[in-house]
Amino acid sequence: MNTSALGGACTVVVGCQWGDEGKGKVVDVLASDVDLIARYQGGANAGHTVHVGDQHIVLHQVPSGILHRDKRCLLGNGVVIDLAQFFDEVDHLAGRGVNPLGRIGVCTRAHVVFPYHMALDHAAEKAATAKIGTTGRGIGPAYESKTGRRGVRIADLLDTRRGEARVAQGIAWARDRLRQLGADPALAGTVGDAMAVAHRVPAVAADVGTEISAGLAAGKRVLLEGAQGTALDVDHGTYPFVTSSNTTAGAAAVGTGIGPTTIDSVVGVVKAYTTRVGNGPLPTAFDPPMDERVRQLGGEFGATTGRPRRCGWFDAVVVAYAARVNGLTGIALTKLDVLDTLPEIRIATGYRLGGRGGMPFPATASELERVEPVYETVPGWQTPTTEARRLRDLPRNARAYLDRLEELAGTPIAMISVGTRRSQVIREP
Repeated sequence: MNTSALGGACTVVVGCQWGDEGKGKVVDVLASDVDLIARYQGGANAGHTVHVGDQHIVLHQVPSGILHRDKRCLLGNGVVIDLAQFFDEVDHLAGRGVNPLGRIGVCTRAHVVFPYHMALDHAAEKAATAKIGTTGRGIGPAYESKTGRRGVRIADLLDTRRGEARVAQGIAWARDRLRQLGADPALAGTVGDAMAVAHRVPAVAADVGTEISAGLAAGKRVLLEGAQGTALDVDHGTYPFVTSSNTTAGAAAVGTGIGPTTIDSVVGVVKAYTTRVGNGPLPTAFDPPMDERVRQLGGEFGATTGRPRRCGWFDAVVVAYAARVNGLTGIALTKLDVLDTLPEIRIATGYRLGGRGGMPFPATASELERVEPVYETVPGWQTPTTEARRLRDLPRNARAYLDRLEELAGTPIAMISVGTRRSQVIREP
């Protein structure tokens, strides 16, 4: 166990499976050691769950580190902002005694998700022959608006007249597209709907790249937080069953406005088994009884949609691939305690396809649907791990399991989570 992998002035935290790895808790734990936390991609389609004492808080737009009252939290230019959701979260946190205003900034270069993007999302999914399993939060259409150069940025909303004009153009385009999809164009809403909370934007607008760079120059420590997981990256994931942005660590620099050489370390968050929500292949999926058992043990339901996650054995092919494309310096492994009652545990160490072994993580979802995982079976420990705070506190078989995962991933494990609470972590050898 190498805790030095968590060090450095600027650290990226990235998911290394299909999302839902426990990034929210890892960021919350690491936030105590940094000054600035910035989210670099995604939108309100991601839900990060944090448990602090008796509080259970799900955050969709606000970075997880906001629960540390002395931290500055930022949303970078790579994020798409649902302003209604964002300010709902801000107000909800304020109502629970955590006031983000004054400590949170939204990049003026970030694009905005409007009601018409959500209408397009639902209409496109309904019209599609092959369903992607979108959350319906408008994320894909917002990124399409961005790359199509018809998006609306936070900077546009700082000038009401300009903002209204840009939004009106977006609504007109959305109405045409809704007609093409066979949906009611009135679902695009009005300029007034879209601009309902725009008056609150000046209080949070920020130049995120400049702020991070100035912070690092002043000796501050920075944490860059991703959403979703590596296997959902639009370039490197199981396309087309992916999200609409780059989730991998390379996007952290682009999505916050800093140079890539600024980043010192990359921590990959990995669950002790594998889950996936939405459509797309999951090679190591459990049989139905085991799927339901682990889902209940791990509380595997989507934080954003409430949908049950599909569960499976640890897939070392996915994690080794994620280690390579992210340039991991360390792994934070979560939910080890969920496996505490299992007598045996399987690990997928490779793939076979058409009788050929040694398959790398394939480029197409159709190939991934057809691969046959190559498993090895290790003994479980059938002993509670939730009170462990040092590596030596874990049962021997649990330590052996971790050693094997570390070997297969080719990356040191730097943190282990053994429960939902902030205190239930192992960061000591």
